[in-house]
Amino acid sequence: MSFNKKLFEYVLNAAQEFENGFGTKPVVPTNDAIKNLDLFDQPMPIGKTDPVDVVKMLHEIGTPATTLSRSGRFFGFVVGGTLPVAVASSWLTSTWDQNSGLTMLGYTVAKLEQVSRRWILEMLGLPEDSGMGFVTGATMAGFTALSVARNSVYNKLGYDLNKSGLRNAPEIRFIVSEDIHTTNLKAINYMGYGTDQIEFVPVDEQGRIIIEKIPKLDETCIVIVQAGNINSGAFDDFTKTCALARTVNAWVHVDGAFGGWIKLSSSRKQLADGMEGADSWSIDCHKWLNVPYDSAIAICRDANVMQETFKISASYLLTDGERIPNNFTPELSRRGRGVDVWAALKHLGKNGFGELIDNCCDHALYFSKEIEKLGFTIMNDVVINQVVFCLNDNDDERLQRIMLRVQESGDAWFGPTSWRGRDVFRLSVSSHETKKSDIDTALNAIKRAMN
Repeated sequence: MSFNKKLFEYVLNAAQEFENGFGTKPVVPTNDAIKNLDLFDQPMPIGKTDPVDVVKMLHEIGTPATTLSRSGRFFGFVVGGTLPVAVASSWLTSTWDQNSGLTMLGYTVAKLEQVSRRWILEMLGLPEDSGMGFVTGATMAGFTALSVARNSVYNKLGYDLNKSGLRNAPEIRFIVSEDIHTTNLKAINYMGYGTDQIEFVPVDEQGRIIIEKIPKLDETCIVIVQAGNINSGAFDDFTKTCALARTVNAWVHVDGAFGGWIKLSSSRKQLADGMEGADSWSIDCHKWLNVPYDSAIAICRDANVMQETFKISASYLLTDGERIPNNFTPELSRRGRGVDVWAALKHLGKNGFGELIDNCCDHALYFSKEIEKLGFTIMNDVVINQVVFCLNDNDDERLQRIMLRVQESGDAWFGPTSWRGRDVFRLSVSSHETKKSDIDTALNAIKRAMN
């Protein structure tokens, strides 16, 4: 098919219309817009439809029903707002349509992933020869890194997992905090282990693992710690945890889904001190790096074991290039996620990325101080971009009513959460789009909802 100028002009105009609505349109779609999605429920087409008409329908029905999670007024979950340069690179990547598992199918992607790997390791102060895989999200990044950890443990024990399987495998111990993100537990399940095989360690009031409560470790242990608790934003003590593990040759994995990037902050990087002493790390890119979905990285200190875990051999697969991408992920066929990562890093630079992170954290701190004046209690130490809050009178039902009104206003969206046994709310600032004016808009919406 030849280039369809009319089609791509329409797409560009539709994208501009969407982008221009961030500051004025409701953060969440109206009920009517959601109801209109039923218009997609049509019989399977028999003949062809003009491509412009296809995209026009997609835009006219789909765009109004889109949650503006890219908006500076969306504070639910930990969701980044895509940088324009990453949107553009994603368009170009889709145009290239490269299968990025093999170098010869995507020379450019393979090179940009290699460059991004080097830049990220340098920025985070991690071992420069570490292996890195570009995957979908933190869940798959955790699964990837923990699969490598498992293989490393079995290698130390002289057990060939690929040959003999899990049925007769030696026991592996998983040591995690009681407040670990649930995706880590699911990753362990994906690997064939049950929750009953996990040893949970008590946490303090901020959700940090209590070092003194960590059980005696040995070489069969995989310890999972957090860079940024999903609610409080708190960081585990990496220095002490890694020191304990190192004495017995246990593996330490850091779930740094969003908090791992704090190393780029000019004022808060000390929160992640000692993170470099771990054996593996999982970090999202579609959160604080603000690239399109889906994008995350799994990093392992031992690149050889990482390749051993995922390398696929077949007579038709070529092995040219300095880094064969599929040797570092569970996927063979995939899109070129590293292109958007490279574009964002090239655009922002180390200092610009650090400024983005600091701005998010500063906005969260400002919000916490201002909402306290309205009669709310801040339930966590605001160390990065997370604020957990409730009403001073502990009236959780009234809190739910207030926040529902805020959400219905369309001015802002906050995520409900459970913290210290209560149903409360959380602000997460993860987007480059968020300005002080967006925080003020959210605060004003809360004021109105309280009346």
